[in-house]
Amino acid sequence: MRETDKDAQPPPTADVVWRKSRHSAPGGNCVELAALPDGDFAVRNSRHPGGPALVCTREEMAEFLRGAKAGDFDEVAEGGQPS
Repeated sequence: MRETDKDAQPPPTADVVWRKSRHSAPGGNCVELAALPDGDFAVRNSRHPGGPALVCTREEMAEFLRGAKAGDFDEVAEGGQPS
């Protein structure tokens, strides 16, 4: 995974569509994902759309989503430490 700087932000074109969960609160500060033209994924904070984004490969994103669905991050979300 790599972090882009502000100047390397994926361009907001028709090829890059940012999405957030339909469960996100309307007040902003949400996680947004975008599939990039090269097959990678970008992750950003919706409150800072022009700010940096984390970019990961398709495989890294798939593994993260598998872990999230399996509950691997539940302790962190509840304020605890991962085991």
